[in-house]
Amino acid sequence: MKKRFDVTIAGEINMDLILYGLPEVMPLERELLASGFGMTLGSSSAIVAHNLAALGVSVGFVTRLGDDPLGNVALERLAETGVDISCVKRVSGGTSTGVTILLTHEGKRHILTYPGTMFEMAAADLDLAYLASARHFHLSSLFLHKALQPDLPGILRQLKSEGLSLSLDTNDDPEDSWGAPLDELLGIVDIFLPNEDEACRITGKSDAESAIGALAKRVPLVAIKCGKRGSLVEEAGRRWFVPAQLVTPVDTIGAGDSFDAGFLAAYLRGEAPEVCAGFGNRTAALSTLRQGGTESFRDPAFVHEFLRLAD
Repeated sequence: MKKRFDVTIAGEINMDLILYGLPEVMPLERELLASGFGMTLGSSSAIVAHNLAALGVSVGFVTRLGDDPLGNVALERLAETGVDISCVKRVSGGTSTGVTILLTHEGKRHILTYPGTMFEMAAADLDLAYLASARHFHLSSLFLHKALQPDLPGILRQLKSEGLSLSLDTNDDPEDSWGAPLDELLGIVDIFLPNEDEACRITGKSDAESAIGALAKRVPLVAIKCGKRGSLVEEAGRRWFVPAQLVTPVDTIGAGDSFDAGFLAAYLRGEAPEVCAGFGNRTAALSTLRQGGTESFRDPAFVHEFLRLAD
C-alpha cells in the first residue's frame, strides 16, 4: 500500500534568535551591542522537517506548541515548504513555545534555550496512525523530549513493526549523561546520525573512527558528522570517509540538521551509504551560506543552483 508520506517526524519546534558579534566573555550589568541579528526557524526536528520538504520529500510533522506569537511564526515557516502540520497540537495558556538564543563568536556559539512545550510533549500528543503513514520515521533532540522519553522505545518498536525504517539524531544532552532511553533506542533504529563530539561522548571514545566502530555494532547504518572535514559512514563492516563540500560559511547553525535532511533524502531514493553522506555534506554546506538552519532552503532557486553546481 502506498504511504501518505515519505517521512514523519515527532519533535520540537521553536524560533532561533541569533545575535552576532558579541564577546565570548560578557560582563554583568553592562549593555553589550551585537553587530547583527537574525530570527529563523529553529530546533533540530523542525529544521530537518523543513529542509527535507525543501528537497522534495513529503513530510508529516507532529509537535506540541503554545498558542503564542513565536509559535505561530514557527509553524508558518514550517508549513510554507509544504510540511503537513495537520496533527500539530496547540495548547492555550500555561507553557509557551520554546525559544533558543544563539550568541555566535567566530565559529563558536553560546546556545541558550527555554524548552517550553518541547519538555511537555508526551505520547498522548502523538497520533501513531499518522506517524505510521510514512516510509520512514525520524527523531531528533532525544534529550529535550523529557515527557516523551519513557514511551519512545515502545513507539519506535510499534512503527518498525508497521514497516517503517527509523533514524535518530540525539543532538546534545544538556545534562551530559547520555542515559536512558538512548541505549535501548540504539538497538531499535536503522540509522544513527550523531556529530563527532556526541559520538565520542556516547561511546567514551576519543575520536570518530573509534566511536563509529563501537556504534556500528549496535546500529546497522551510522553516519558521524565531522564538521568541515566531512562525514564518516559505516554499514555492514564497510567504512567510508566522505570529504566535505568546501564553501565559505556565513553561519553554521543547523548544518548538522541539514546534513540529516540531505542524508535521509538520498537514503529514501535508495542511494548507497557513501552517496547519502555526500549529499548530506552538500546540504550541510548549503545551510551555512545563509543565517540559521533553514534560510538557505527557503529559496528554491538557490537550492537548485547550489546542488546542481555541487554535483
